[in-house]
Amino acid sequence: MGSLPVGSPGGRLRAALDSSPLWGAGRVEDTINLLGHALRKVVGVLARQQGWGLAEGTRVLAERAGTPELAASSLKAALDLDWDDPAALGHALGVVLGAVGRVEGLAAELGGGGDPQVAAGLAAARQVRDQDVGTDEQGVARIRRGVTRDRRISIEDAQMRHGRKTKNQRIDGYKRHVLCDLDTELVPAVGVTAANVAEAEVAEQIKEDLDAQQRTLAELDIDRAYLSSSLVRDRPDDLQVFCKAFPVRNGPRFAKTAFHLDFDRGLLTCPNSVTVAFTPGGKVQFPAQACAACPLQIQCTTSARGRSVQIHPDERLLAELRAAQQTPHGRAKLRERVKVEHTLAHIGRWQGRRARYLGQRKNLFDLRRVAVVHNLHVIARQPSPAKQAA
Repeated sequence: MGSLPVGSPGGRLRAALDSSPLWGAGRVEDTINLLGHALRKVVGVLARQQGWGLAEGTRVLAERAGTPELAASSLKAALDLDWDDPAALGHALGVVLGAVGRVEGLAAELGGGGDPQVAAGLAAARQVRDQDVGTDEQGVARIRRGVTRDRRISIEDAQMRHGRKTKNQRIDGYKRHVLCDLDTELVPAVGVTAANVAEAEVAEQIKEDLDAQQRTLAELDIDRAYLSSSLVRDRPDDLQVFCKAFPVRNGPRFAKTAFHLDFDRGLLTCPNSVTVAFTPGGKVQFPAQACAACPLQIQCTTSARGRSVQIHPDERLLAELRAAQQTPHGRAKLRERVKVEHTLAHIGRWQGRRARYLGQRKNLFDLRRVAVVHNLHVIARQPSPAKQAA
């Protein structure tokens, strides 16, 4: 689909990256309705293969398969159960699981199993069954407690997923990611990921856009969700990263920030001047004997094994970020990220809260389209060359 053409190729960017929810266009359904929806689509394809009209053919073939409920627009309505009865869900699950086998048999009987739409519908039904259904101690089928991480939530859009933007904000669909040039407010790169994918996973999409324009990052302003991305992990030495660091707390006892980290020599020194070697990504364990004799022990640890400190793989960067946000200049740099939040709000207003299309690829194309519209608006707001010269 190409990349976003923004200005002349080449150059270094001061940029900020952020994401917002993009709710999927496919209908989100529970397990019973997901299975019924997939099987209804299969029966409909088989009906057309036999020369029937969709509605009539679906009704005839659903009855032939022994599952007339599949012909109804709502499987749960057709089952006509008292859903306040705890036994109703188990009964409905038994009916729909039996329908999976019957529709598979019907497809084989009618010779329609080779049709790609039939195969896709049956595969979707099996996928939902395998991820959502288990058995209890008596071997009775039950809907699993909890949610499978990569659980399918829509028959129409197989790539939609449950996810979260924040602890309290659930997303059913995708996340859109926007990289904003802090100097021009133009958008040179975008990405779309499934809602259950960590923000950091969009890095390759952002890199592809930047590489296509022969552009590199001189400065990157992000939130903590992107700290583990390859944009940060594999950064060149001259890339400046600005982000609000994770808070470091340890209750009433010494936090990690009370220890001195010598990154050049790989040494960690505690408040009592005991020094131990460390490696990034590892855990430092101070000697139990030294901690037991330490006059500061009560302020540091209650463990009989001595104080331990976990060192992040990118601890040097985190230390720099913590130090920067203690300065007026560092806090001012963090506030610059508001530009990408405004850009996301503009793009969200034009693209909408809900995706226009099914699937990640088409929605990425749509996000590119909206980003181009945004860029044209930004360019249109610029003063004329004559006014700039004046």
